[in-house]
Amino acid sequence: MILVSSCLAGLDVVRYNGTYCLNDKIRKLVEENKAITICPELLGGFSTPREPAEIIGGNGEDVLDGNAKVVEKSGKDVTQLYIKGAYSTLKQAIKLNATLVVLKENSPSCGSLTIYNGEFTGKKIMGMGVTSALLKRNGIKVISEELFAATFL
Repeated sequence: MILVSSCLAGLDVVRYNGTYCLNDKIRKLVEENKAITICPELLGGFSTPREPAEIIGGNGEDVLDGNAKVVEKSGKDVTQLYIKGAYSTLKQAIKLNATLVVLKENSPSCGSLTIYNGEFTGKKIMGMGVTSALLKRNGIKVISEELFAATFL
């Protein structure tokens, strides 16, 4: 089974700003019951819309190790909600025996290769989001929607 970010399947009530990042091929997999949608941030307790957030002081691995935090643009620390969402996603991935998880790139939760640098300037850095880091630590393959489209479809 494949898990995919809900926003990539076109669900518009999940992303921080209420929009989606529809990937037609991913939506088709969901419609064909070949993939299941998941949103780590909603599983963590967030609602939509919500403030944008970025990782300050490192990446998702650093957050899991207690060496960085996830902060909303206003300065509110939301680290624990991101960690909660990551563990809820891991639990679902294990329950569904997921062989692949396709997550939205650049997100502080879902980024698998790049995330924003924590300055809210739009600059990206190499690194994983909190959920991607936790899934990978547990042996689950995580890739971005771009890599999925280029490699698997």
